[in-house]
Amino acid sequence: MRLRPLLNPLAVVVSVTAVAAALLIPTAAAGATPITVAQALGQQNGASATVRGYVVGQPTATDTVVRSGFPSDYALALADSPTQASTSQMLYVQITSAFRAQWGLRTNPGLLGTRIDVTGPLTAYFSHPGLTSPTAFALAGTTPTSTTTAPTVTSTTTPGGGYDDTYYRNALGKSGASLKTALNGIIRTNTKLSYDQVWEALKVTDQDPNNSANVILLYTGRSQGKTTNGGDPDDWNREHVWAKSHGDFGTATGPGTDIHHLRPTDVSVNAERGNKDFDLGGSPVGEAPGNYTDADSWEPRNAVKGDVARMLFYMAVRYEGGDGYPNLEMNNNVNNGTAPYHGRLSVLLQWHAQDPPDAFEKRRNQVIYDRYQRNRNPFIDHPEWAASIWG
Repeated sequence: MRLRPLLNPLAVVVSVTAVAAALLIPTAAAGATPITVAQALGQQNGASATVRGYVVGQPTATDTVVRSGFPSDYALALADSPTQASTSQMLYVQITSAFRAQWGLRTNPGLLGTRIDVTGPLTAYFSHPGLTSPTAFALAGTTPTSTTTAPTVTSTTTPGGGYDDTYYRNALGKSGASLKTALNGIIRTNTKLSYDQVWEALKVTDQDPNNSANVILLYTGRSQGKTTNGGDPDDWNREHVWAKSHGDFGTATGPGTDIHHLRPTDVSVNAERGNKDFDLGGSPVGEAPGNYTDADSWEPRNAVKGDVARMLFYMAVRYEGGDGYPNLEMNNNVNNGTAPYHGRLSVLLQWHAQDPPDAFEKRRNQVIYDRYQRNRNPFIDHPEWAASIWG
């Protein structure tokens, strides 16, 4: 299998930084006198506070904090000493999307050892004493131990799509299997569509933002008339991103009609993808530039790599086998056939990190919630949860 780089790393950093700069405005951290990490550990009551501490690593599990090879920009750990090694003396801090370009450790590894102030509610994160949904980050008033000089910023976006206090409240602060179970309990309650109803729903969820008469096709990116759906070679049809043979659920109501993973796709491109797992490499797909395929896998174009990953993550959490549907799970294989698995997980996690949710994907999630299924894809609202469950 021929391996290819996912995206130009410099382009990713520049793009993320540019987007973040457009969303953030300089400000001072909250005016309250900062408290220590030790004090924050003893005040896990949900009240907002400004905590001052040294960045000592990135939490990846309840009892694990890494100090190098940072997997994402989604969290950091604070301590009262820059050399603290005990996780019991650390505060785990969630980094929401608006702050990641400046304060995430994968993008800014030089922040390690820096003393900073973070403001937000003191509540568990990764099932560990933490600070979630931060409202401000700033360098502390003392000289940092690093030369990194990230600007002080405040968020102008709402964490969790604005649903943390309601829809996601039972998932906050959890990690790993506990988080997966909590999310299943939240998103499994949904309105179910028939396969015929999917046609009309996709005309709304995937509408071209620049032409209301068209939809955007997933793999080609082509804008095509809504009325050209059907079975002819240049028509568009209903692609099951989680291949419907992986679990053998077909087009029956439930996973077979869940529009969180059903997308408009060129008929012949859909046929060429078939039921292949997702992975890197292969030969170019002539009718869908930027896509690659071989005997056992499909690589979508860069602009939707993250979208594909998040659709599969949703399916693996929504369908746990407890409501008459197959228990769908991620794995790190290809050639899964009719088994209820989809891969390759390690590559999908990379795609998820490198292609974060964009405006089109967020709008789609909202439309599905508001107009059709009344449930959400949590990995669009909280991208950091993928690493917490599968990282």
